[in-house]
Amino acid sequence: MRDWTTSRGRTAAARALILGLTLGLAACAPPRGAAIQSEILETRTGQDAALRDFAVAPVTRTLLPVYAAWPRIGGESYPWIERVDQPNNRIIAAGDTVSVRIWSTEENGLLTTTGQRAVDLGQIRVGASGSIFLPYVGSVRVSGMSPETARDRIEELYTAVTPSAQVQFDFVEGRQNTVSLVGGVATPGSYPLPDRDFSIMGLIAEGGGVAATIDNPQVRLHRGDRIFGISMERLLDSPRLDTTLVGGDQVYIEEDDRFFISLGAAGAETLHPFRRERITALEAMAMIGGVNETRADPQGILILRRYPASAVRADASGPDHMRVVFTLDMTSADGLFSAGEFQIMPGDLVYVTESPITSTVTVLGLIGTVFGLATQVSG
Repeated sequence: MRDWTTSRGRTAAARALILGLTLGLAACAPPRGAAIQSEILETRTGQDAALRDFAVAPVTRTLLPVYAAWPRIGGESYPWIERVDQPNNRIIAAGDTVSVRIWSTEENGLLTTTGQRAVDLGQIRVGASGSIFLPYVGSVRVSGMSPETARDRIEELYTAVTPSAQVQFDFVEGRQNTVSLVGGVATPGSYPLPDRDFSIMGLIAEGGGVAATIDNPQVRLHRGDRIFGISMERLLDSPRLDTTLVGGDQVYIEEDDRFFISLGAAGAETLHPFRRERITALEAMAMIGGVNETRADPQGILILRRYPASAVRADASGPDHMRVVFTLDMTSADGLFSAGEFQIMPGDLVYVTESPITSTVTVLGLIGTVFGLATQVSG
């Protein structure tokens, strides 16, 4: 005969076990790999304004122009010089070295002896004043002239003392008529300016092009005591930015050091370098491999950004807090289109929150397991 007293005792113990485990599950949340959106933004719900130490900024079509007007942050910003067309001829400058040879048909002339038809005056350095000294004609200014103009001028002066004189002229560029390609290319070195219209793209081509190992190459131009900078991407897209070089310029190519970070229920939790001049939030999501399909909340994509104190504004021309959390809803058309226009800044944190449904399903699964165990105990 079945012992009903024992059976009732087992049932009561099972019920007590279910109640205890259920209360335990309700009291402690299951472990997660990322926070829920409401947990990150919960201090924003406080009534005390002092608790609101960050701003929440939804990324929507209406607000995109507002955010675009806010100050840009991250990465050092350099000015750039637009192209100014110049004559495509060589120009002599101070510091260049010229060579002059005088030809004459006269016997026993001022410059030649019997049987001699030419005299080589050797190499002559153009002085700081832009002039050179030549026998019998004195100081001649050649700086700022093309080689052809300088030759004609010297020949004109020599025919006054030697009527049959003909001049052969050439020059080699000095430091003031050369540019330096310092690094980031196949063949760095010092390059003479072939003419006054020599541009920075021409120089990079002379150096064998940008090294293939450089991500999003950045062009830097040192001119005097100033530094100018631009991305290779912009330089290729806009011919008017192909700056004309001047003697003494120094050019080098460096890798873009900007980056953003992805964390949470994202496809990848890592640091991502900028491989393009401009990256939108939608492109950033593709770079991080999207979201974790089983954990992520596509309505809770957060972009955390810190602005300098100088960028904080009381009006809409800037954020009202140094710390701003931009929110993206990737389940709506407006959210997706807006993400395709919202620009990621260097140093941004793209955080993919975890779906609250995931936690609920986990709890229900655990409760189901407990009921199964309880049934076995009561049985």
